[in-house]
Amino acid sequence: MNKLFCFLAIVAITIGCTAVPAAQGLRHVSPEEAGMDAETLSQVDTAILRCISEGTIPGAVLSVVRGDKIAYLKAYGNRQVIPDTLKMTTGTIFDLASVSKCVGTTLAFMQLLERGDVKLDDRVSDYIPDFLPYRDTLIDEDVHITIQDLLTHSSGLDPYLNVEKLASRYGEPCPDSTMRYIATMVHRNFKPKSDFMYSCLNFVTLQNILQKVTGERLCDYAGREVFGTLGLEHTCYLPAVNMPELLDSIAPTTVQADGLPFKGVVHDPLARRLNGGNSGNAGVFSNAEDLSVIAAAIMGGGEVCGRRILGSETVKLMCTVPYSNDPYIGRALGWDMYSSHSSCKGNKTSPRRTLCHTGYTGPSMVIDLDNSLAIILLANRCHPYDTGSLKELRTEVADIVAGALKPTR
Repeated sequence: MNKLFCFLAIVAITIGCTAVPAAQGLRHVSPEEAGMDAETLSQVDTAILRCISEGTIPGAVLSVVRGDKIAYLKAYGNRQVIPDTLKMTTGTIFDLASVSKCVGTTLAFMQLLERGDVKLDDRVSDYIPDFLPYRDTLIDEDVHITIQDLLTHSSGLDPYLNVEKLASRYGEPCPDSTMRYIATMVHRNFKPKSDFMYSCLNFVTLQNILQKVTGERLCDYAGREVFGTLGLEHTCYLPAVNMPELLDSIAPTTVQADGLPFKGVVHDPLARRLNGGNSGNAGVFSNAEDLSVIAAAIMGGGEVCGRRILGSETVKLMCTVPYSNDPYIGRALGWDMYSSHSSCKGNKTSPRRTLCHTGYTGPSMVIDLDNSLAIILLANRCHPYDTGSLKELRTEVADIVAGALKPTR
């Protein structure tokens, strides 16, 4: 067995997160019942199977949601090819990588905003006292980074960390030292709100603010207040603790030096090695049906199946690009809308009212608010090896699905 996995599993068992109650699923309907053309929609099969045959991915799961119903749910190929070949199922659980930023950190943080525990224009230094501002040398003044800047990737913080360097210096995991390093050592590349630089460090910082405000780890808070409130039983951080009985259902990621892949351990090095699996930038594991519930809740103004995680006005706020940011940035709170990273939403969804996000390991979520349409494509792109790109497939699938919508009368 992978030695790193054993170590992290032991750590996770020692510091495990809160379990969640029974799941609340969506009703399944035919594409026609959901106002979609079944023949057009079925073209996604050809696109996904072609990507599998080319060796880009071993398999995938697609869920298409209209409102609060699932109109299409299908598994393709294999979830694992090393050390054994295992077929993909619609219940396969995936490492969501950066999609965790949306469904974990963002939804949890929006609850703090809704309660008034934090405000968008609060300075990060109000919560992390040694957090340095941006120094504007033109006017010889400090410009403080705010919570809004973190949520919209307009803070100017470096995109990532040298994990090997920090692990060597501080040991692993080292969450407190990691946050201290981000606060005091990481480069501030531009004046906040003036530009866009996608950064995992923004969401690690948001994680630390949430933890200071709530007195809980992100994984515990989100597990109870977001995943638990929605009744999701296949979604959590640290699955070795929270879903040990479902570890066999998890799609593995990259094969390691010992010949075995990561399985049930977050792939992202910052989240895995520095933060021990409880991290604002990555770490959530979930499946297509649970993510469909989350998408339906967002499309339903924060509520689905009688379960509410956010108020409708808070959802509107989350889905709005802040007017105080440079317009070209195109990022809503925690989600992409029309930035340079938004190609996964395709060309046929609502151009200014579609949320989207991707993850390094292969997942993507697209939520067209105008058409009450969600497209959830889950694939373990980096299994068995970290190669290939899903950029074209994501765009193609989104265009096919959006193109299957029947005109409203």
